Amino acid sequence: MTREKLRIGLFGYGCVGQGLHDVLNSSSGFKADIVRICVKDRNKKRRIPISNFTFNKNDILNDPSINLVVELINDADEAFKIVSAAMRRGKNVVTANKLMVANHFKELVEMQEKNNVSLLYEASAGASIPIIRNLEEYYDNELLYSLRGILNGTTNYVLTKMYNENMDYPVALKEAQALGIAESDPTLDVEGWDAKYKLCIITGHAYGLFLEPEVVFHYGISNISGFDIRYAKEKGFKIKLVPFVGKTDENTITSFVLPQFISSDKYLYNVDNEYNGVITEAVFADKQFFSGKGAGGHPTGCAVLSDISASSYGYRYEYKKYQQGTVLNYTRDYKLEVYLRYKKESDRKLFGITEVTEYFSSKSYKYVIGIVNLETLYRLKEQLLNMDIFIVKTGRKQ
Repeated sequence: MTREKLRIGLFGYGCVGQGLHDVLNSSSGFKADIVRICVKDRNKKRRIPISNFTFNKNDILNDPSINLVVELINDADEAFKIVSAAMRRGKNVVTANKLMVANHFKELVEMQEKNNVSLLYEASAGASIPIIRNLEEYYDNELLYSLRGILNGTTNYVLTKMYNENMDYPVALKEAQALGIAESDPTLDVEGWDAKYKLCIITGHAYGLFLEPEVVFHYGISNISGFDIRYAKEKGFKIKLVPFVGKTDENTITSFVLPQFISSDKYLYNVDNEYNGVITEAVFADKQFFSGKGAGGHPTGCAVLSDISASSYGYRYEYKKYQQGTVLNYTRDYKLEVYLRYKKESDRKLFGITEVTEYFSSKSYKYVIGIVNLETLYRLKEQLLNMDIFIVKTGRKQ
């Protein structure tokens, strides 16, 4: 298979853009030319000469010599405009923008088919873990029971610090921000949005359903307390934010993002700090575990470089599970066993918890462990952040 000579137009030169530049320059087995870099801020000091940059996206989009656009900006709406325009002009695209891909998933798949181009986005879900390519190639004809894991390095870093060093949540988050692991506005990460966008992308490749993010329930870690960490320690658990997608019957799946208790005999127990981990369960391959750094310019840049290399060979996602059409339905009618820490009995009643196996009450905290329906959590999603509660999936009943 012959490689096409790549002339790259790069959008964005932040953490990931600079990381890509580093790994591309350090690669001895593959060379590509970055013809031009488009950035927004004219006054920002750059580490390479200003002659490498443009501030007009059309200098890249309208350049016929550029055959690959690499999109690495933060603005998802503008990213969609750039990616759409590039594909309409017959240019292949590599992106790391999970929000853009998740919100326009099916439209983007149809657009690349219509324009006979390739759109690759391995770095959008799991950073250095090649989960999308594995789902496309290794699991293309395998029957997947489920996929779950840790897909957000920020929340995992904060939870690790709370568990290992007894840090309070605000202190651990502030440290993550100081290290560049968390954004100045960490909402997308700590409230579970980021993990949900990644889960929606993975679901498209694992099961062939292009889910709108709003149909998937997510709940993050911003309401966690020291009490919840102490409870987990006493029981021999760690708390991790775990996205899950899995079959409920032959042609139906469910999915959600929730904190979960992880026991020491589980793969995810030792996935700490900004590392990510993904577990697949399948009929024939059984369980497989993937782990790697889930944040940072160089790990993400490596995933982008892998897509650039694949693009040079003419590689495209085939969306084999979508073509097979074996999974047609999505449901939130799904029972979960959860730990609910709360103060007001009126709040607890909203969850309709049944089959209670554990209950505790004191002046400071109360908690209950029992069964709740995922649809109930979804209906309460707008209220949850404003309630003095914390929810953790026990992990004992899938």
